[in-house]
Amino acid sequence: MASLGFFLGLLASPTYTFAQFTSSTYSSLGVGIFNNSGLTQNQGMGGMGVSFGNSYSVNHVNPAISVKNAAYSFQAAFNYNQLSATTTSNSEVLDGGGLSYVAMSFPVVPRKFTVGLGLNQLTGVDYNITVNTPVNNTDLVSQNMIEGKGGLSQVYLQSGFQVYKTLSLGVEGAYTFGSTIRTNQLDLLDEEMNGIGISSEYYERLTFSDVTFKGSIYYAQQLGEQKYLNLGAIYHVFGDINGKEFAKMGESGQASIPNSPGDVIADDVSGSIFLPNKIGYGVTYEKINKFAIGVEAQFQDFSDYRGFNATQTNLGNSYKLSLGGQYIPDAFSLESMLSRSTFRAGIEYERLPYLLNQNQIDDIGINFGASLPVYSLSLLNLAVKLGTRGTVNDGLVRENYIKVSLGISINDNSWFYKKVFE
Repeated sequence: MASLGFFLGLLASPTYTFAQFTSSTYSSLGVGIFNNSGLTQNQGMGGMGVSFGNSYSVNHVNPAISVKNAAYSFQAAFNYNQLSATTTSNSEVLDGGGLSYVAMSFPVVPRKFTVGLGLNQLTGVDYNITVNTPVNNTDLVSQNMIEGKGGLSQVYLQSGFQVYKTLSLGVEGAYTFGSTIRTNQLDLLDEEMNGIGISSEYYERLTFSDVTFKGSIYYAQQLGEQKYLNLGAIYHVFGDINGKEFAKMGESGQASIPNSPGDVIADDVSGSIFLPNKIGYGVTYEKINKFAIGVEAQFQDFSDYRGFNATQTNLGNSYKLSLGGQYIPDAFSLESMLSRSTFRAGIEYERLPYLLNQNQIDDIGINFGASLPVYSLSLLNLAVKLGTRGTVNDGLVRENYIKVSLGISINDNSWFYKKVFE
C-alpha cells in the first residue's frame, strides 16, 4: 500500500521533523507541553477520544476503540499555529506549521481484532526568551537570550480486541524518542544596545529513547435502536525515560560544535528523566450515524516529575477536562455532500502542571471541526482551536493562540472483500 510505504519512509529518514504543535514560553519547563488532544477528529471535539470513536478514523487515544474499524484506515495531518504572547510591557506574534502525525489501522478480523501503528508527537518545546538586566553602577546592559527547541515523539504499535459483545480491550507499546536543545547566549550591550566584547553561549542537548506502554478499555451498552452509552478508560505508563546530556560553554555560535574551542561540561553523560503516568476516562452517549456527546478527563501528577539533573520544584498536578460532540445531518444522503459530513464542537480546559510565582497556569480552548466525504469512504478532516494560556500577573506571559489541523483519512475495505470472496 502506498500509504504504508510513506509511513515506513518517514521512519527510515534521518532528517524528518515534526512541526511543533505549540509555541509557548511555558514549554521551557520540564520536557515541554504535552499533546493531550489526539488526532484531528479528536481535536474538533475538545480532545475527546477516550470514550468515543468511529469506524472510519484511527483512534490513537484509546486503542480498545479501534475494534470499530471495519476498513483499513490511513490518516495524516498538517497543522498551523499562530500565537500572540503578551506581557505587561510588550507583545509578540509567532506562527509556524508542518507535519502533525501519521497513523494507520488494520482490521485483521473486522470488529473483533485490529492492529494499528503510527508516528505522533508526545511533547513540544518551542520558546525564545530575551531578558535585559542593567549592570550595577554602569550604563551597560546584560542581555540573556534563551531559546529552546525539540520535544518527545513516539512510534507506536497498538492493538484492540473484543473480549465480549459490549467490551473490548486495547494495548499499545511505543518507542519514545526525541531531544530538547537549549541555548543561552549572554551579551554585554552599551547605551545604544550595541554589543561589547565577545558573546558567550551555553549549549545543552538532551537526547532520549525508551519504551512506554498504554492499556485501555471500552464498554458500549446499547440503550435502544442505534443508541449507545459508551464508557472508556486509559492508563499510560511512562516512568524512567533514559537519555544522554551534552553541554558546553563557548563563544556564540561555537558551543554546539563538538570539536570547537570551549569548555565541555557534559559529554554524552547517561541519565534519565521520570515522567508520571497518565490516567483518563470518559463517557459518551451516541446515536450511530447521527450524533454523539460526551465528557472526559485526564490526570497526570507532575509533582513526581524528575528532570535530567534534579527534581523540578515548580511542577504539580495536571489535568484536562473535555466536553464535546458531533452531528451528522444525513449520513446516507445521495444528493448532498454536506448532509453526509460530520460537524464537531467542543470545549477543553487544561490545568497545566506549572506553578509560577504562586500562579497556576491554565489553558482554555474552544474547538470546532468537520469531516467531509471526498471519495468513497475517505474523508477530509479539519479542526480549529481558539485558546488562551497563562496570565500577565507577576511578570508572566499570557498567550492567545489559534491552532488549525488539516488532514485526510483514506479508508479502503476492498482487501477485506477480496479475502472473503476469493
